[in-house]
Amino acid sequence: MHLWQSPHGRPLPSPGKRTLIMGVLNVTPDSFSDGGELVSPQAVADRAGAMLQAGADVLDLGGESTRPGAAAVGAAEELDRVLPAIAAVRRAFPSAPISIDTYKPDVAAAAIAEGADIINDIWGCAHGFTSDERKAWSPGAALPRSPMAETAVRLRCPIILMHNRPDRAYGDFWADVLRDFQLSLALARAAGVAEHQLWLDPGFGFAKDVPHNLEVLRELHRIVALGYPVLVGTSRKSTLGKVLGTTVDQRLEGTGATAVWAIQQGAHMLRVHDVAEMVRFARMADAINAGLTFA
Repeated sequence: MHLWQSPHGRPLPSPGKRTLIMGVLNVTPDSFSDGGELVSPQAVADRAGAMLQAGADVLDLGGESTRPGAAAVGAAEELDRVLPAIAAVRRAFPSAPISIDTYKPDVAAAAIAEGADIINDIWGCAHGFTSDERKAWSPGAALPRSPMAETAVRLRCPIILMHNRPDRAYGDFWADVLRDFQLSLALARAAGVAEHQLWLDPGFGFAKDVPHNLEVLRELHRIVALGYPVLVGTSRKSTLGKVLGTTVDQRLEGTGATAVWAIQQGAHMLRVHDVAEMVRFARMADAINAGLTFA
């Protein structure tokens, strides 16, 4: 398994020994399930401490909501939200791994300089690629520059490449998803991102309807087979509510079920809001996977 490395020399948790847990820290007023809850840097640090105590391995901090219909946020406003929060968490927890959830290279660079360790990019280094450009591209074809990939190389930090696209106009769903991943990986490699610094995320809830989301989770092993550690984020998302008929505050069991399934399919880390509860789901799923080797 790849061993990713922080640009600050801070130890990052090794994937593969057990399922890792990434705790969500949204410093946004409009995120779908927890917007407006963290109103000050101290509140962020307090929530971070509770998550670490509950078993979080990585803290994922974001300053722009990615829910459908959310208003776009400029880089300056995003930085005003995330930099004080990162500074507060870093002061309180010097060794805690932090990822910055952003698709803007300037925000990523400033966040890493402030003490974050990992870039978590919802566009997988391919922000700005149109649907037509994606359809026209094939492995081995010429590539434009990817500012985000170049930022990751310059800063020597890991990057999580999430699957996303401008629309849901899939032809062959799996062929298109895997080609989208090939594009993201090609952009990262062309910029010089080291293989051990790359993670993948199936993008549950992004450019996918409910059947797409269920399918990408059901067949997650196809993404795991690409050979990179895989992060999965289903926590509290609307697909769970549509399947179960529940509001956002009643999706814990649905999140747990998807977490166990993802682990069985080979996921290496879960991105979650409810850390303590999801740690228990993950540990139980890990134990079942261990079977006779459990100790």
